[in-house]
Amino acid sequence: MNIRSVSFDHPDAVKLNNQVQGEYAVRYGDEGDATPLAPTDFDPPNGLYLIAYDELGTPVASGGWRAQDDNGEGNQDGDAELKRMYVVDSMRGRGLARRILAALEDDARAAGRIRMVLETGAKQPEAVALYESSGYEPCGKFGFYRFHELSLCFAKAL
Repeated sequence: MNIRSVSFDHPDAVKLNNQVQGEYAVRYGDEGDATPLAPTDFDPPNGLYLIAYDELGTPVASGGWRAQDDNGEGNQDGDAELKRMYVVDSMRGRGLARRILAALEDDARAAGRIRMVLETGAKQPEAVALYESSGYEPCGKFGFYRFHELSLCFAKAL
């Protein structure tokens, strides 16, 4: 598996983002995650976007982090917000999400971020299991979906 840093508007990132949005739409009966994201949100040193490629060069997993500070939406100074963690169906259960998560945590820590935060949903039990088994604990709600009843927020000190 080859994990590479790409821009959030890279064609492979767009492809995987469209796939994860489709999965959100099916699970939640809407049009996907409406959280505003800009490609520059993931530009180093204030973020990073990663894609894992299989041995044929096919993009099979993604994830990124972006810097967040106190913003009136529940974030705290020093936060790194995890976004767009996704693994294609055929590659799930192989530890790819865990590898990307660890790389993102290492990068955010190196960039001086002190806490990784994420928002997921109650209809994503696999994601919740990954984060809890990786040391994340429930935290105060933040971000675009902070008032939504299905929103679940987690944090981990870096």
